[in-house]
Amino acid sequence: MAKSKVTRPKAASKASKTLRSKSTGRKSKTAAGSALSQTKAPKRVTSEKAASAASKVLRDRRTSKASKSAAGSTLSQRPSSKKKK
Repeated sequence: MAKSKVTRPKAASKASKTLRSKSTGRKSKTAAGSALSQTKAPKRVTSEKAASAASKVLRDRRTSKASKSAAGSTLSQRPSSKKKK
C-alpha cells in the first residue's frame, strides 16, 4: 500500500500566500487550493483538474516560487498513473 501524504506546513503557508495574492493566476490558485485542502487529510488525493493546473504552473517560468511550491505539493499527492503489469 502506498504511503499517504499530506501537505507540510511550509508548503501550506506558501499555498495560503498564493491564494491571498491578487496578482496570482487561476491555475496557480487551483493548485494552491488543492494543496491547502490536503494539509491534514491523508485520504484526499489531487483531482485530475488540479494536477493538470499544477503541471502547467510548474512549467511556466513566470510563476512565483510560492506558487511552484504549492503546485509541487499538489502533484506529489496525485496517485501514480503508471499501469502495473
